[in-house]
Amino acid sequence: MADSNSEALYSLIPSVDKILSHPRINALLGRYAQAVVKRILIATLNDLRNSIKKNQLTPEDLAFDSVVGRICEMAERRLRPNLQTLINATGVVVHTNLGRSPLSWKVAERILEIATSYSNLEYDVEKGKRGQRNSHLNSLIEELTGAQAILAVNNNAAAVLLALGTLAKGKEVIVSRGELIEIGGSFRIPEVMAQSGAILREVGATNRTHPRDYIQAINENTALILKVHTSNYRIVGFTREISLGELVEIGKEYKLPTMMDLGSGCLVDLSPFGLPDEVTVQDVLSTGIDIVSFSGDKLLGGPQAGILVGKEEYISLMGSNPLVRALRMDKMTLAGLEATLQEYISQVGPTGSIPTLAMISKSPDELMIDVQEITQALESELGDEAQISVEQGVGRVGGGALPMSDLIGPRVSIKPKVFSAARLESSLRKGNPAVITIVKEDSVLLDPRTFLYNQAQIVPRLIVDAFRRIRN
Repeated sequence: MADSNSEALYSLIPSVDKILSHPRINALLGRYAQAVVKRILIATLNDLRNSIKKNQLTPEDLAFDSVVGRICEMAERRLRPNLQTLINATGVVVHTNLGRSPLSWKVAERILEIATSYSNLEYDVEKGKRGQRNSHLNSLIEELTGAQAILAVNNNAAAVLLALGTLAKGKEVIVSRGELIEIGGSFRIPEVMAQSGAILREVGATNRTHPRDYIQAINENTALILKVHTSNYRIVGFTREISLGELVEIGKEYKLPTMMDLGSGCLVDLSPFGLPDEVTVQDVLSTGIDIVSFSGDKLLGGPQAGILVGKEEYISLMGSNPLVRALRMDKMTLAGLEATLQEYISQVGPTGSIPTLAMISKSPDELMIDVQEITQALESELGDEAQISVEQGVGRVGGGALPMSDLIGPRVSIKPKVFSAARLESSLRKGNPAVITIVKEDSVLLDPRTFLYNQAQIVPRLIVDAFRRIRN
């Protein structure tokens, strides 16, 4: 009997030709290549046959429109872009998991302009011959930092790898034990150093390192003295670290190059916004240090990049390393980085034009405007379904920067009355676009500091939609 039932169900599966004639499949064929649609169609039919073998389907499941619906759902899952935009309501500005620093529309337009055309990426228009792609950044970096030269690669870990591999392969690099940091994704300075071929020479203790520790470690195999900015943590209490001035003096006395891995990299003084602890690239270079490395996509507010600035002799040496070709940026990243740097010399200034810095500098009063707009809309739409309130919260710069600095401001608190906060968070996360929030006890919190453009206006609708999906 089971076999006859299965045969009857198999006979209900529509033919490929019949399916291809359905209007919904025709719509798919209008968007995707016929071969792609056919592969998904056949895969769906095979899934149906396997489900029949397992007695998992009924005749209703094999109705023509139902089968077509399955094919369309599979096509949507397989073919839609996986990388999608979302709304960051966490209050973490440089959110590593959410794409770090968003770019301004002006920078994005510049990337589009370069990406859709030929350009002088590696062509010197004046001389009519091959040029250097990093030359496009030289004048801007010199203007902004005073550095003699720049070399940009695809991220800061790559920049450190390149510097160590060029200046210290097979030789020792002196680093304080308290600065052997781990960055996102479990990448650690000792591991990057080992990959470069350099030999780590740890000095000092975790909490205290003195100039004498560096001096005592110097030997005939020493190639570089490296200082690493502990941008994602702080050691407090009974501590001592060598100053940049002391480091530079030791380098000069023993004729060794000095380098600082600055991590996040900042070109503006953030102290007016209550963030006094972040050293700028300019401050570091003014000490006379030879090389500084930092990221382009964190506090700088640009695309992912690793930037090396400093003395011409060392930057040129790194530029001739064959590894540069493997680590170089493409034309779109270069265009985005150049356009971001141009915002720093514009009349508006970076805090008004670069989203990352604009979000960091938002005052509680500015944030309250968005909070009130959202709370009023939700109180009107949700009625007795949730308790809507305002509470003070603490945002973060993120991206491994300023771990001790608080970004104080108001947040929207939503406490559902019928279901859990976790269920609301899940529904918001699975919406279109997704809204990434914070769950605190029995409430969902939204921090408007990390909203972009008109997102404060559309968030109430997305929250109402999330409630509706849960109800239904």
